[in-house]
Amino acid sequence: MTNKYAVVLAAGQGTRMKSKLYKVLHPVMGRPMVQHVIDQLQQLQLEKIITVVGFGAEKVREQLGNRSEFVIQEEQLGTGHAVKQAEPLLGNKEGTTIVVCGDTPLLTQATLQSLFDHHQQSGAKATVLTTTIVDPTGYGRVIRDASGDVAKIVEHKDATQEQLMVDEINTGTYCFDNQFLFDALHHVSNDNAQGEYYLPDVMEILKQKGEKIAAYQTDDPDETIGVNDRLALATAEKLLKRRINHAHMRNGVTIVDPDHTYIAPTVTLASDVVIEPGCIIKGDTEIGSDTIIGPHTEIHSCRIGENTTIKQSVAHDSMIGSNVLIGPYAHIRPDSDIGNQVKVGNFVEVKKSKIEEESKVSHLSYIGDAEIGKNVNVGCGTITVNYDGKNKFLTKIEDEVFIGCNTNLIAPLTVGKGALIAAGSTITKDVPEEALSIARAKQENKAFYAKKINKFSK
Repeated sequence: MTNKYAVVLAAGQGTRMKSKLYKVLHPVMGRPMVQHVIDQLQQLQLEKIITVVGFGAEKVREQLGNRSEFVIQEEQLGTGHAVKQAEPLLGNKEGTTIVVCGDTPLLTQATLQSLFDHHQQSGAKATVLTTTIVDPTGYGRVIRDASGDVAKIVEHKDATQEQLMVDEINTGTYCFDNQFLFDALHHVSNDNAQGEYYLPDVMEILKQKGEKIAAYQTDDPDETIGVNDRLALATAEKLLKRRINHAHMRNGVTIVDPDHTYIAPTVTLASDVVIEPGCIIKGDTEIGSDTIIGPHTEIHSCRIGENTTIKQSVAHDSMIGSNVLIGPYAHIRPDSDIGNQVKVGNFVEVKKSKIEEESKVSHLSYIGDAEIGKNVNVGCGTITVNYDGKNKFLTKIEDEVFIGCNTNLIAPLTVGKGALIAAGSTITKDVPEEALSIARAKQENKAFYAKKINKFSK
């Protein structure tokens, strides 16, 4: 079995993006374009992945880490020149090298593997990935000979009228016999209008030496699009979103309105999950079966159990159990742990808190830096007062506590098991088990005082 290598071209500045952000780091469905490319290549069991970097090199290194080796293209002198920078790492290797652009985020492992396989089976020294499109204007045409091999690749501006009728295009992804590639690169000239060294010229050099040049045509042109500006970026986003949503639906997930549902590629959904319109689900999120994510809900990096319902709410970096009801208009902030059969109702904010089984925080409350036990009822308008302006403090509420409406719990504080807090209280001291705690100002009624005020105010 031949050794396989990859060179990822990621050195261009991407001026058409008109952005401070380096082109290949622009995200598609929440991940940088070059990350999508590396993710697919890593599934091919390659000996090496080498990324050619230039502008923004350190940012790309930081993003990819140890998933790639790197070489620098100090001057951007064309795609052939870029690949040549990998010669110190690959030049003496035997095997096959695939060259992929870092701005092609929709290429799949399956297509790249098929390109490799076709290259090996054809016995070619170079194989180009092609596709057909309705309007090939601006693309290099792939001209085949009578045997179906590649006779030449002609740039649009250089094509004859007959060649312009060809709708098979060069996608810019190639497989090469590795040693033939680097030998040919030494003979590539920059005698052209741009003064650059073009990788497709390797094909012509190999052809002149009598070597076979093959082509593998993918039937999905959407996979091959390169992103050079914001319009193409939006197109890639839309296409990848559709691909992800269709895959989930084929696996038993109900997505009511896939055109208006955003699910990142890192999300895992069990069968019989229901996603209603307008939802955004990102990060390292896992959602169990029979859970309903209600309309216009945003979830980021959460673990959510089975048969839970979340409506019109936001949840980040938290654990949410099974048979939980959340929302509408709740906010589960990072490091929260919501147990099974818990209810977190409308206009409730939970931050860095644990709420154990069968407890309820039904409405209009703030629970921050708290530990709430089992079967606790937190009344409307309750606030755990966790911050003194410098430090955060813990509120601990043990099992089976009943907290009346409009209660302030001034942390640090412990409310013992089975205690009752009277509505309207501000609690500053620990409450023993089974105790009733009342902390209200004494009510005083002044007879007819309102009538006197009203008389003078007229």
